Amino acid sequence: MPVIRFVREGRDVECYPGENLREVALREGIELYGLKGKLGNCGGCGQCITCFVEVVGESSPGSLTPRTGVEERKLQRRPEGWRLACQALVEQSVLVLTRPQVGLADAEALLAAARQEPLPAGPTAWPVVEPAPGEEEEAPGGEADPQGPA
Repeated sequence: MPVIRFVREGRDVECYPGENLREVALREGIELYGLKGKLGNCGGCGQCITCFVEVVGESSPGSLTPRTGVEERKLQRRPEGWRLACQALVEQSVLVLTRPQVGLADAEALLAAARQEPLPAGPTAWPVVEPAPGEEEEAPGGEADPQGPA
């Protein structure tokens, strides 16, 4: 699985390829928002621009999906490495600095330490889960298949 190394929090979090960065961070209890974002975030639609993150240096080019049109408009005057967590999908392991607009004591030391330890690559696809023997498969409408398992 790709690993997201959250530099400010000092945590590595695993996720599946293609998962939304904001959803992973919130699921893992990573604080993305300052006071303004806590009071009025848009819930992941890319409209409030309060879920800023910074992809640290050249940690892994191509680790997130390219910027969306929403990001291009909303981040016009922001540094190139900044992303909206709600718009970014994780493709490969990556180093991320949450709330880059807020100062970080010993930022250079923390970033250097985060860069030094290699990021695991992880698998590049979701695991395939085979149904257990005897489980009924569901038809596309959500109802059990009347003809039974294939």
